[in-house]
Amino acid sequence: MKKLRIKQTLLLAAISCFVGLGFSSCNNYLNIDSYLYDMTSLDSIFSRKQTVEQYVFGAAALLPDESHLWTTSFAPYQVASDENIISWNDDRHAGMKLLRNEITAYSGYFDNWENYYRGIRKANIVMGRINECKDASEMDKRLLVGKVLFLRGYFYYLLLQQYGPVPIVSDNAYAVSDDISNLSVERSTYDECIDYISNDMEKAYDYLLPNANSSAEFYQPTKGAALAVMSRVRLYAASPWYNGNSFYSDWKNSAGKNFINQAYDNSKWGKAAVAAKRVIDLKLYELHTIPRDAETPILPSTVSSLAYPDGAGNIDPYRSYSEMFNGETPALNNPEIIYSCNAIVSGDSPAWIAFPAQMGGGNGLGLTQGLVDAYKMRDGNDINSSSAAFPYPSSSEAYKPIGAGFSFSGFQLTANTAKMYYNREARFYATIAFCHSFWPGISYTGTEVGYKNVELTYYKDGNGAPNINFPNDYNLTGYTCKKYIHPEDNLRATMRAKAFPIFRYAEILLNYAEALNELDAPYTDAVTGITVSRDVNEIKSAFNRVRYRAGLPGLTDAEVADKATLRDIIKKERQVEFACEGKRYHDVRRWGDAMTVFNQPVVGMNVAAKTSQRELFYTRTTLTNDLALRAFSYKMYFYPVKRSILDRNAKLVQNPGW
Repeated sequence: MKKLRIKQTLLLAAISCFVGLGFSSCNNYLNIDSYLYDMTSLDSIFSRKQTVEQYVFGAAALLPDESHLWTTSFAPYQVASDENIISWNDDRHAGMKLLRNEITAYSGYFDNWENYYRGIRKANIVMGRINECKDASEMDKRLLVGKVLFLRGYFYYLLLQQYGPVPIVSDNAYAVSDDISNLSVERSTYDECIDYISNDMEKAYDYLLPNANSSAEFYQPTKGAALAVMSRVRLYAASPWYNGNSFYSDWKNSAGKNFINQAYDNSKWGKAAVAAKRVIDLKLYELHTIPRDAETPILPSTVSSLAYPDGAGNIDPYRSYSEMFNGETPALNNPEIIYSCNAIVSGDSPAWIAFPAQMGGGNGLGLTQGLVDAYKMRDGNDINSSSAAFPYPSSSEAYKPIGAGFSFSGFQLTANTAKMYYNREARFYATIAFCHSFWPGISYTGTEVGYKNVELTYYKDGNGAPNINFPNDYNLTGYTCKKYIHPEDNLRATMRAKAFPIFRYAEILLNYAEALNELDAPYTDAVTGITVSRDVNEIKSAFNRVRYRAGLPGLTDAEVADKATLRDIIKKERQVEFACEGKRYHDVRRWGDAMTVFNQPVVGMNVAAKTSQRELFYTRTTLTNDLALRAFSYKMYFYPVKRSILDRNAKLVQNPGW
């Protein structure tokens, strides 16, 4: 017995070091379950506050690492979108397999079902036994309950995202000895799942703190995080694919109830608008901005020069956007972050796959021409209808170099930059790396040439071409993502610590604008008493904050007057604002646009052209290699439930088409 106590003491001393590391799954957690279950019982765990806290952190460890977008990702979302193509179809980049129809109900890829339900069970155990903890104050208990309510709702949200409507299990954790009939649970409807998640987040909101108390608690959920989850799921529920979609008219439960409701309900947009407004009304968040300085370009005449948020006159649009992703602004100092995780800064981080091979990277992420073309010119005009002041070059001029390098806001354009990339909006330069982009990598202090200050080229014989030992390691489109890369970053040296924003305030503002735009009549929330309507001033106020931060003009009266016109504008704004953040896949699905958008061919530059064939390289080229042969089918709106899960639950039906 004495030896057991000594082991317990040593274990608890070790794991107590992890208590302050945060709540988000992207932190490194000690998985304590096996240790605690081997050494003590649940009775002992719930006798002390310290072990209960560790049990909660063990549940949080089951959350996925959402910062892994491309390599070893937890889900196919980023890779299977129209934003990118990967140079490999392997287990580390299994998102490629979805659109190639290589996923089946027997595949082991992205097998999250059991993990998420384990997290739900742990949350339910805490809910049921928290009052056994005698050394915890009532405030301690409330906060722990708030955290597990958030956890439980978040696990259901993750399940809904991947699998569509799922079973809502009993709030009382099942015992191992339960009869098998009690463990077989039918799917709830999509709307029932949305309501359950929202109810958990509502209760979590009541119990959680408004802000983290210290830097050690920064990654833990707060009131704002709970409301942000509600904002996202309510927007999902209001969107066309889940709101009155007759495509699923034959998909019903055993009682004949449709899993996806068949009657369009416009009030769901009201619920979504209220959820977003509640985050706004907290007055805890604002878009990240950096003050204008001598290196900030002069604004075009089309953009308001008033001080932000009424214009962009006093901010630096490029740095305001780029520095919240690349680590220049510490997460604690970023008022835009609502809920985030620590992005791993080496190995399989978001940066690795984009980095050139000579700087230690994988060189295998290609962004698509469709994403590149979505970015506007500096004055806010589309590239297909550009102005005389900021013209998009003709095809006979687009490939030619700008002729003289220059810098702005700390960003460098080389003299060889093609004219097609000149005078684009700030978010373009903060996100897209193209042929002849400059990669400083100044943390490298070695003497080898080509390991820093690289002008990267994607020609067949360029310095971004594959070497003889790895012939497939090259960029397929001539574009990659620089969003998560700091000028100092170099995988052969050091990388800046970064926070990956899972929820940020820009999403809330665009959620609010979209929901208001779709309202047919005023909506009053029965619980909060908040009334929302299609108020054009409210729409402008929310939407224009995002536009002004990007250094672009706000909405015109004509644009906001027409619902269909504004809907299209909001879709395009979300595409650019949230590029390569894992959101595009879900947006395109919920709008019901996936069959059109995801079935477009993959287009990029002609990377088969040599340096001497510059004009040929800058020719829009449809990829025809095996990796680009992708297609989205209706079954892919939801991921298949693994066959082994179905075999254990007789009441569970497979997703349509699988």
